[in-house]
Amino acid sequence: MLTPIIGYHLDDENHWVARLACGHFQHVRHQPPFINRPWVLKQSTRDEKLGQKLNCIKCDQGAAADFSIT
Repeated sequence: MLTPIIGYHLDDENHWVARLACGHFQHVRHQPPFINRPWVLKQSTRDEKLGQKLNCIKCDQGAAADFSIT
């Protein structure tokens, strides 16, 4: 299911995690050559991606929310 990014936070290993409008978290790592997301490295380019939709596998699997949206 495609769900918009509504925010970000760093996990315990300093990897960026997107907060999705569906209530799930999704890592948005930049680990070339496997994952190429240089936009996660700067606040300004992360902010440009707010509202962009990511495919939420957790929604597809019917997983419970990671956080509460109020």
